[in-house]
Amino acid sequence: MRAVVIHAPHDLRIDSFENPAPAAHQVRVKIAAGGICGSDLHYYHHGGFGVVRIQQPMALGHEISGTVADVGSGVSHLRAGMRVAVNPSLPCGSCAYCHEGMHNQCTDMRFMGSAMRNPHVQGGFREFVTVDASQAIPIADSLSFAEAAMAEPFAVCLHAGRQAGSLLGKRVLITGCGPIGALMVVVARYGGASEIVVTDIADAPLATARKLGATSAINSARDGAALEPYKAGKGTFDVLFEASGNQAALRQALDLLRPGAVIVQVGIGGEMTLPINTIVAKELQLRGTFRFDPEFELALRLMGQGLVDLKPLVSASIPFESAVEAFELATDRSKSMKVQLTF
Repeated sequence: MRAVVIHAPHDLRIDSFENPAPAAHQVRVKIAAGGICGSDLHYYHHGGFGVVRIQQPMALGHEISGTVADVGSGVSHLRAGMRVAVNPSLPCGSCAYCHEGMHNQCTDMRFMGSAMRNPHVQGGFREFVTVDASQAIPIADSLSFAEAAMAEPFAVCLHAGRQAGSLLGKRVLITGCGPIGALMVVVARYGGASEIVVTDIADAPLATARKLGATSAINSARDGAALEPYKAGKGTFDVLFEASGNQAALRQALDLLRPGAVIVQVGIGGEMTLPINTIVAKELQLRGTFRFDPEFELALRLMGQGLVDLKPLVSASIPFESAVEAFELATDRSKSMKVQLTF
C-alpha cells in the first residue's frame, strides 16, 4: 500500500505503508478522495505549526472518504462495499470531558494526520486506512466522494456556527475567505442570516464566496473604504466569524461590530494582542471554537439531503501520486480553493 508521507518541510514522498487487516470493531476503508487542509500545508511548508513539529515520517490528511473494503468482528452496521466518509476524530471515551459529552476536548484524542502525539497519529492520505467502526459514516447515494470528503471542514464550520448561537436574521461578517471562511458563508446562509459580508485580500476566494451566497464580498486591501458605512452607530454586525487567524483582520473588524456582538475566532495563525478596552467598552463576546463532534454526521446529512451544495469549493482533483503538484496548487490562493487528492 502507498501513502503520502511528510518527512521534513518540502520533503513529501509517496512511501510504502502497512495495510493492517481490521481487528475487532474496526473497518478497513479503500480511500477514494482526500482534501488538503491548511494544517497539511503547514506540515508541508514548515514541518508543523505553533509548537507542534513532525518528529518522524507521517502520512498526512484527515478529510477523506472511500469504500469499506472489509470489516472486523463485532461490526454489524457496516459491510464491504458501503460508501463512507471517515471521521478523523477518535476520542478516548473515558476522560472527564468525554463523560461530559465534550468529545472534541478529549484529553487523549487520536486525530488522524496529527503530530501532536508522539508517536504521531498517521493520516488518511493512504490507499487504505483501518479505523474504528464508529469513524466510518455511510453517505447518501447522491453524494460523490469529493463532496463526502468535505464533511470534516464543513463540520468544523457547523461547530463554529453553533458557538455563535442563533444566526436567524443576524448581520454576519466573515473575515478571511479560504476554505473555512467560504464554508462559514454556507453555515451563515443556512442559519438564516439576513446579511453576510465577507472580506479578504485576494479576489479569487471572494468570487467563490459570492457563488456560495455572500451578500457582499470586499477586498479589504484594495476597497477598505467600502467597509466604512458599517461603522455607523458604533458598528453594524451582530456576529463576526474571524477565519483568517490574522490579528490585523480581527482588530479592523472590531470597529464594525455593534455593542454586544459575538466574535467567534475560527482561524488560528498565532498569538494576538487584543484591544481589550474596545472589547470591554462595546461588551463584545469573544468565543473560541475547536474541531467538532456531532456536527460531522450533521454535515453529511445536510449534503446528502441536498440542503447545501459544496461542489463549488472543490477546485481540483489530482492523483495522489502527484501530491507535490497538488500541495503547490493548494498553496496558490489565486488558483485554488479546495484541492483534493484522488486514490
